[in-house]
Amino acid sequence: MRNERIGDYLVSQGLINEEQLQKVLATQKESNGAKKFGDVVVELGFMSEVNFAKALAGKLRVQYVDLDTIDINTEAVQKVPEALARKHTVIAINVQGKRLTVATNDPVNFIVLEDIKVSTGMDTVPVLATTSAINKAIGKCYSMQNVDSVLDSVAGMGGDLGEMSQEDADSRDRVESAPIVKLATTIIENSYRADATDIHIEPFEKYTRIRIRVNGDLVELMNISSAVHSALTTRLKLISGMNIAEKRIPQDGRFTQVVDGTTLDVRVSSLPMVHGEKIVIRILSTGQIALRKITDLGMSEYNYQLFEHMLKVPQGVILVTGPTGSGKTTTLYAALGEIAKPNVNVVTVEDPVEKAIDGINQCQVNQKAGMTFAAALRSILRQDPDIVMVGEMRDAETADIGIRAAITGHLVLSTLHTNDAASTVVRLVDMGVAPYMVATSLIGVIAQRLVKRLCPECKRPRMSTAEETELMGIPAPIQIYEPGGCPSCNNTGYKGRTAIHEIIHCTSTVSTIIAAGGTKEEIEAAAKANGTKLLRDNASALVQAGESSIDELIRTTYTV
Repeated sequence: MRNERIGDYLVSQGLINEEQLQKVLATQKESNGAKKFGDVVVELGFMSEVNFAKALAGKLRVQYVDLDTIDINTEAVQKVPEALARKHTVIAINVQGKRLTVATNDPVNFIVLEDIKVSTGMDTVPVLATTSAINKAIGKCYSMQNVDSVLDSVAGMGGDLGEMSQEDADSRDRVESAPIVKLATTIIENSYRADATDIHIEPFEKYTRIRIRVNGDLVELMNISSAVHSALTTRLKLISGMNIAEKRIPQDGRFTQVVDGTTLDVRVSSLPMVHGEKIVIRILSTGQIALRKITDLGMSEYNYQLFEHMLKVPQGVILVTGPTGSGKTTTLYAALGEIAKPNVNVVTVEDPVEKAIDGINQCQVNQKAGMTFAAALRSILRQDPDIVMVGEMRDAETADIGIRAAITGHLVLSTLHTNDAASTVVRLVDMGVAPYMVATSLIGVIAQRLVKRLCPECKRPRMSTAEETELMGIPAPIQIYEPGGCPSCNNTGYKGRTAIHEIIHCTSTVSTIIAAGGTKEEIEAAAKANGTKLLRDNASALVQAGESSIDELIRTTYTV
């Protein structure tokens, strides 16, 4: 059966059906052989990359390895030159005597294995891993070796920019190999691999500290000599299109960088400090990373059904609220992905456009040119839209136009910065929107927070105290978990985040209270009577299920 085609094998195993197989083959034929079968299956969403790799390993009788969970032998990595590893998408993961274990996405390609054998003088044993995992591992393993050499060469050149004159800029290779350029590239690569969302480059008198935000917390990445700071900021300002001569006022810019095959959209902000300019870099993954579906938002079954019900309403306002960095935009994009069909016109106005979505008209705010949220929204309403997404209702004018647009028959999605769902209604009235207009146009409000998940490898069980039991709103103490710390989670005790939601659906009872100018407490009481589960209830459910900790419950919901 070794000669059985992979498509037929997947069908025989019940992993895809015959109709899906024909669609994959047709798509592959259209690409004139440029795409592999596996890439097309994953692209069309019939299988995940990991599941396909496992199925392929089963068919070829080759071992499948998950590079994220195994320890890669650094001695083995050094046996294969970086250029060769990148050329063939392979990484050496173990060495025993004269045998080298190599992870590859194509274990039957003997030319590749022969190439490595000639280069290393060792027998190669192939194991199968996914392409993205191999690229990530190549970046991680080789760049960690590069960091020290880059820092040494940067320290050796003092504060000099590596003679980056205009003539050098024409010679791309010389620029790319300049130590300061390598340092800037390495910082962004290592931050992305650590799943960071932001990078802070902070100048102090004696040194410059570089920290990255992972899972909502700032973690120190490295310290560099303050002599290098000005060269590093100049490099980052140069590539992000800022004025490098102007160091007295804040500036904003952006650039793109390819890391491990993924194009990153990088936003840069500079702010003058006492000892130089502080640079904060926001890393945004582009459209190459799949858009989340509303089923992937981590909602409880009850909240999910409520949200789905709200999205079926043809006109009105749906608001998503929460502090900065609580995943509001992700929720809005997921909602758009659900309701944006080919027969409707969807227009968004954002600042900035975080992810380019196919089939949706996205408009970027530009304050300097007078393109504000309000101005853009006014023009959008003349563009015959069905669904409008406003990045944020920042002022009374934007809120007023958004609410009026909903009353005139559009579906409007937007965000607000408030603590919980009930206070959002009060905020809109405070902004000057008449209570009767809010009552007639509002479909519902979703308040959300991001909660860190406990690392499954090292979480430690214990019984809850009386105070914690009361916080969770349960009658008797139960077993809960607290963070430990292991290499898998970088000794933080947490791995990844999930969202908690509080959804108020504007039923006739709630609308009557809003129209009468009701307080936050009255709205909340009516919503609870309708079955709304508050943020605290959702966080408490996660703690009881052993997915999060009491510390996270207090951090995210203490004020609500």
